[in-house]
Amino acid sequence: MSAVQPPSAAAAPGGTARPDTAAPVRHTAVLAITCLALATVVSAMSSLNVALPSIARDTHAGQTQLSWIIDAYSLVFAALLLPAGALGDRFGRRRALLAGLTVFGAGSAVAMTTSSPTALIAVRALLGVGAALVMPATLATITSTFPRERRAGAVSVWAAVAGASAVVGVLVAGSLLQEWSWRSVFLLNVLLAAVAALGVLVRVPESAEPAQPPLDLVGALLVVAGLGVLVYSIIEAPQHGWGSPTTLAGSGIGLLVLIGFVAWELRTNHPLLDPRLFRNRRFAAGSLSIALQFFAFFGFIFVLMQYLQLVRGDSALRAAVSMLPMALTLVPGSRLSPRLTARLGARRPWVAGLVLAAVGLALFSRVDGATPYWQLAAILVVLGAGLGLAMPPATTAITDALPDTQQAVASAVNDLARELGGALGIAVLGSLLTAGYRGHLALPGVPDQLARAARSSLGAAVSVGGPVLDHARSAFVAGLQDALLGGSAVVLVAAVGVAVLLRRRGPER
Repeated sequence: MSAVQPPSAAAAPGGTARPDTAAPVRHTAVLAITCLALATVVSAMSSLNVALPSIARDTHAGQTQLSWIIDAYSLVFAALLLPAGALGDRFGRRRALLAGLTVFGAGSAVAMTTSSPTALIAVRALLGVGAALVMPATLATITSTFPRERRAGAVSVWAAVAGASAVVGVLVAGSLLQEWSWRSVFLLNVLLAAVAALGVLVRVPESAEPAQPPLDLVGALLVVAGLGVLVYSIIEAPQHGWGSPTTLAGSGIGLLVLIGFVAWELRTNHPLLDPRLFRNRRFAAGSLSIALQFFAFFGFIFVLMQYLQLVRGDSALRAAVSMLPMALTLVPGSRLSPRLTARLGARRPWVAGLVLAAVGLALFSRVDGATPYWQLAAILVVLGAGLGLAMPPATTAITDALPDTQQAVASAVNDLARELGGALGIAVLGSLLTAGYRGHLALPGVPDQLARAARSSLGAAVSVGGPVLDHARSAFVAGLQDALLGGSAVVLVAAVGVAVLLRRRGPER
């Protein structure tokens, strides 16, 4: 099936051309449906975070297993994005959306029946397969449907949904957990996937690039293996020790495989991702910024939900509602960012947004169990505004850096940077949290069985109660501070990188 072309004019009787007045309506419908599909898979990365305390209690999952329950989805999602995006380009993005939503919905239905952390990890990985088919198809559908003069606005909506869905997912999940168990979060996934699939069937046109080169299977295997080994080593590091031979060997092997992936992509005739694209400074800046923003963003949500519920004692709903100040500035910031970019150029609002986000995370690294909520809300406002300003120019830089014929590549790289950053953020910040928690948890005189339970996770320490819980909460706050300070440093690195890559060498815009 041929690719969708931007509509321009329709033939009127007598052979004259008239404007296609229905085009804006079709564009709006496509944008709404693709953004619903996007929100479905993005919210699944964050919504389960609010259920972690109840999952820990019901399944007896330890802190490392909790990291895997969240990151199994993100890791598979990220690792399969490039091959899944290539399949969507070749066989049709509408088909990819339908297939991905079906896998995602079916996997969520299965997750509702699980009762062990191992099974839940496996099912979350299956959901990642479906999400990998969905996400690149959403942005590629938008960029292939909208004319260039309207594309920046549509991409800013896509970026706002991509950012806000994480917060909205947490809020909706918290509401569900007030009345039902954590399994209701997966029921929500089923319903959203069904509605999105129906919308795709009814209103989204097919678009494809059938004359695609052969799929780079070697590259796909290398990137999946490299990312898998690297993330596994990071998540398991607190268990074995950051300097242990197991951690160092696993991290080294993962990095070597990824270096092999780059080497293979440079020499093959039909690369899955051509590393030469990163010679384009705007493309490189956008990819770096997206990866490091979402490294901090999803790692932050993973840490914050446990802090609010297990340290401050908030209910699931109250913890979710506590996130609203971030959404209240993230979405307006995302809509304001293109206007500031048009007036000031991309560099200034982009770097300012990253610096604001870094400041927000640094401030959050100073909280403890007694910090009043108004201070938390003020910090969330700063963090949301920073992320809102920084996300749209990063995504636009990636899509605008490549011609229309390579928009599928741009979409895949944007999605890969986002999901890979999120997966690594959850792994790294989660591991820093776990290492800090265990390193600061001293339980002299506590029976071995109770001490082992408390060291496994703060959720387990809650069931122990008493002085053990007080010590565990203090240790968790210490680990949280380490993790968020690390996240702040990463976003600051992104700000410096973008500022350097976009330094003036001619017209900035």
